[in-house]
Amino acid sequence: MTVIPPAGSNLRGAVDLSSLVNRPPAPAAGAAGAPGAPAGQAGPVPVPSLVLEGTDTNFAELLELSKFVPVIVDLWAQWSEPATSLTPVMENLIREYNGRFVLATVDIDANPQLAQAFQATSVPTLAAVINGQPVQLFDGVLPVVQIREVLERVLELAAQHGVTGVADAAEAPAGEPAAPVEPELPPHHREAYDAIERGDYAAAIDIYKLSLARDPRDAMATAGLAQVSLLGRLQGKTIAEVRSAAADNPADLDAQLLVADLNLSGGHIEDAFDRLLGLFPSQDAAGKNLVRQRLLELFEVVGTDDPRVPPARKRLTALLY
Repeated sequence: MTVIPPAGSNLRGAVDLSSLVNRPPAPAAGAAGAPGAPAGQAGPVPVPSLVLEGTDTNFAELLELSKFVPVIVDLWAQWSEPATSLTPVMENLIREYNGRFVLATVDIDANPQLAQAFQATSVPTLAAVINGQPVQLFDGVLPVVQIREVLERVLELAAQHGVTGVADAAEAPAGEPAAPVEPELPPHHREAYDAIERGDYAAAIDIYKLSLARDPRDAMATAGLAQVSLLGRLQGKTIAEVRSAAADNPADLDAQLLVADLNLSGGHIEDAFDRLLGLFPSQDAAGKNLVRQRLLELFEVVGTDDPRVPPARKRLTALLY
């Protein structure tokens, strides 16, 4: 995992955005226009929203905005369940900071230049841009408490470089219809979501299990349990630790299963499925059941309507019978 440099270090561009920096500003496409104050000036910085869409054509404007307010870049893709789950969490966190950050969400499939510039080999990938310079933060999914720690470090780094403005989100014009309100979650699901935001995955797992005990047909609880179980298994582990443990102990089924979790959390869905399906034939009856259960769980994480799930399910069925 690539993280921001230690406090006190020089600001280093982790990726090459020169082609975007040198591009003349494009007409606004949902991004903020650059304020006309000197770089690094503190105070209110008008923006249309604290959450903006970053694109190949408008990112030069966001680079300019980063001279006043740190811009967090969330590179995601529609096909990645971890990425689509993380983005709303990031939006909530950014709003908690009341303008000390702006979030730019970037769909890597629609914006290949940005995906290449930020070296987004998997999603979700998070980066920051401070005074026009990029800094990689992390990839995959982290507990909310750890994401807050990363954001605090970004603020420290931004302050060192004089980027201390506060984004002032514009109000919706009078008469403009309000954004649709998300449907209220059932109480148990709300409790589980709150526990996930606190990083208390064990509590969320217990809540989802209780929901399923009451209603085994609760599809939302089934998917939620699969997702939070994945997060819980990876909590506190680094990519290097997971891969090293699997390489050093090829017969350790739990270690191999965890690599599949890691692959899926990084957006490498087919790699995760292939690893589990490859493990299946060499296992005893108990091991085969563990692999089968993990596959079914990861199908729920990805979403059973994802086009990559039916082929993997078909292969699993062939192995079972």
